Amino acid sequence: MRNIAIIPARSGSKGLADKNIKELAGRPLIAYTIEAALKSEVFDTVMVSTDSVRYAQIAREYGAEVPFFRSREASSDTASSWDVVREVLDKYQEAGKAFDTLMLLQPTSPLRTAQNIREAYEEMEAKEANAVVSLCEMEHSPQQCNVLPEDLSLEKFIRPSAKGKRRQEMETFYRFNGAIYLVKVETFRRNAGIYSDRCFAYLMGRRESVDIDDEFDFAVAESFLNMKQ
Repeated sequence: MRNIAIIPARSGSKGLADKNIKELAGRPLIAYTIEAALKSEVFDTVMVSTDSVRYAQIAREYGAEVPFFRSREASSDTASSWDVVREVLDKYQEAGKAFDTLMLLQPTSPLRTAQNIREAYEEMEAKEANAVVSLCEMEHSPQQCNVLPEDLSLEKFIRPSAKGKRRQEMETFYRFNGAIYLVKVETFRRNAGIYSDRCFAYLMGRRESVDIDDEFDFAVAESFLNMKQ
């Protein structure tokens, strides 16, 4: 199959300035995703979609392609990652290059590994899946969570389903971790998305699932990376 890795990296960030290229353990954040994609050896093309000349230069330094810049529409605050994916596929198609599968890899998951990427592809093949999306186990069960009234009373905080249960006795819940979105291009084009028939979960550990949104997340990711050195 012809496989493409699409790494979205718009310049700027409302929550954390230039988050995608912010230095993490001595390298720009985006470098970790590019290197994992290249090391996996499953892609014909590893590309970065960006609106920034500076970001493009960094991406190329670490081995990614940046054959074109993101349009103004795809760079807006209202554009979704899937709008970016659609634009990338259209531009490659205009250049005479088509793909069978795409994997959307957010730069904010720096601990995702090449092995994770390969395993997602292996799961797609084994299950004859149209799409595979990464999830991880939730840190706390939603059964132990609730809203609070203004007076902070806990009188009705504990849900009936959780009363009398130990944590080990509760059901295991999972959440999307944002690390891997793998889908057949035909399925994406046909459904304008990936959550259709034959979409399966690929489970990742909590360590690999660290998703960087703020300075605290950066510190967590950096501590794990320093432990590996």
